[in-house]
Amino acid sequence: MKFKQLNNIFGWSIFAIATAVYLLTMESTASLWDCGEYITAAYKLEVGHPPGAPLFMVLGRMFSFFASPDSVAIWINALSALSSSFTVLFMFWSLTLMLRKLVLKQKNEVNTADGFMILAASAIASLAYTFSDSFWFSAVEGEVYAMASLFTAVIFWAALKWDEEMRSVELKTAPNRWIIMIFFMLGLAVGVHLLGILVVPAIGYIIYFNVSKNSNVAGILITGVISIFTLGFIQEGIIPGSVALASKMEVSFVNSY
Repeated sequence: MKFKQLNNIFGWSIFAIATAVYLLTMESTASLWDCGEYITAAYKLEVGHPPGAPLFMVLGRMFSFFASPDSVAIWINALSALSSSFTVLFMFWSLTLMLRKLVLKQKNEVNTADGFMILAASAIASLAYTFSDSFWFSAVEGEVYAMASLFTAVIFWAALKWDEEMRSVELKTAPNRWIIMIFFMLGLAVGVHLLGILVVPAIGYIIYFNVSKNSNVAGILITGVISIFTLGFIQEGIIPGSVALASKMEVSFVNSY
């Protein structure tokens, strides 16, 4: 069974379904809440409400290049629609990775029946998420949650790819390249919405179960505490701290030096 090829075909087919659904049902103008602010700020490259979403603004501005002045909202809404359908795509691939790993724990290889079971289960779960109320709601309007979900999905998928390559002796690759990608994507995610960094504890557990040969309750609890501390340090230390440091340096160099 050519599982990798079928995995790609199924994934892109589900992506096509989600894209069609979201583009056909998306708002034709700005919804009456933060969407009006985000669409306006993206179109004019202005500053939105704190903590800001600079990457979303830049990408929204790029999408607005294709719009006439009276269709800007539609094109920025389409950005959310595509972000959501890509989220569904990476969710599907994450599910197939996890289910394949589950099967390989019990067997030496994935046979045809197992392969179709994995693909069918992942497809059903992904389509259920596609049509879920809250996700569909954010997929059809110009808000940051769709793109934040995309970054969360991509980062988690990259962590699973790292785990897969770390465990495989057949793949002649450098698995730590996925770690570099994860850090890069985490940095970009902050430029959309802080919920993108909530995937950090999941990454912590993926690393723990990959490195630890004999997992136990104490190790699981310690990993959870470290992961939550890391999440808090990123949110309360690195993100505002780097801006505060840059501000102090600028004031010092201009006013003192």
